[in-house]
Amino acid sequence: MTQSKVPADARLTLRPVGFVDTPVGLDGRTARIGNGLLWFQAYEVVAVHNGLRVFRDTVSVVDFPLWITELPEPLAQRAQSLAANIGAPRPPITLGERTIRLDTPQVMGILNLTPDSFSDGGKHIGDVQGAADAGFAMAAAGAALVDVGGESTRPGAEKLWEGDEIARVVPVIERLAASGVPVSIDTRKAAVMEAALAAGAAIVNDIGALLHDSRSMDVVARAGCPVVLMHAPSTGDDPHENRGGYADVATDVFEWLEARIAACEAAGIAQAKIIVDPGLGFGKSLADNLALVNRLALFSALGVPLLFGGSRKRMIGALSNEAPAAQRLGGSLALAVRAADLGAQMVRVHDVPETVQALHVWRGLRDAALAAG
Repeated sequence: MTQSKVPADARLTLRPVGFVDTPVGLDGRTARIGNGLLWFQAYEVVAVHNGLRVFRDTVSVVDFPLWITELPEPLAQRAQSLAANIGAPRPPITLGERTIRLDTPQVMGILNLTPDSFSDGGKHIGDVQGAADAGFAMAAAGAALVDVGGESTRPGAEKLWEGDEIARVVPVIERLAASGVPVSIDTRKAAVMEAALAAGAAIVNDIGALLHDSRSMDVVARAGCPVVLMHAPSTGDDPHENRGGYADVATDVFEWLEARIAACEAAGIAQAKIIVDPGLGFGKSLADNLALVNRLALFSALGVPLLFGGSRKRMIGALSNEAPAAQRLGGSLALAVRAADLGAQMVRVHDVPETVQALHVWRGLRDAALAAG
């Protein structure tokens, strides 16, 4: 099928492919993801219609402007818009006096204050100062953000009353924020968002993408704070419900996040305040997770910063003789570096010093390639 025969109502996506170490000497033959350190030479164009992939082609950056003129008009406009989103600069995240630049990958440290999280549950429960000290250590090791969460979202976890969640997170957030550590609150409840923001948190990280709690959209819009919208197949009590059933997992997740961005903008949340997360491991099979990682660059076409959370996830164990969560450092680092290679502006991790070091090496390699031309 040629592009002119693609149904006009097909679902079109665009993914950067053909990455190069440097654009030097390739004038006019590369495009850039945002204002970062990644250049590529082609787009993979995929069209899905009635649940089936009906078209796939790889088009060079040079040929792309002419190539899209042969698409049906709605799809040509769509392709132009997606390409513009890929190249749009990702503005820095401004958190009061602190600024987090997104022209190089950043690290978000995970600070769980739960008794039952899949990886480090119970480590800091009931020890406010010990938890705060762990957050301070993450910041000292190079974490741009410390993500504080008080409710486990592992499969089958019981829902926590918001009052208990607030009691867990607020004292720790207060200590971290008072010392100048940038904090995000990992919650899907509006009351917890309000309490955490009042305590000094600067970003809301919601696995429900502001759908779990009917008040959460208004809370974030009124606060004017940045928000992370994560994909999960269910926004009910168990985010892992309704797993599977994807026609094309990357396309499905992309369009779901695209719709959530539009809904947030309609509610008064500026696009510059929105970050997306494809929700690796949430209601997705191993095959789904692998497909999402391999096609991660697709999400750059949303035009907003991309957060990737692969740290200690089950897929690592599934690929390494069922290694327990505490023994998944190697896989976590592999995923973090791969995410940086494919355009993630931030990675959410348990092992901050090791990930920061890995990304410093990644950055050194990119800089050396650019300098060498």
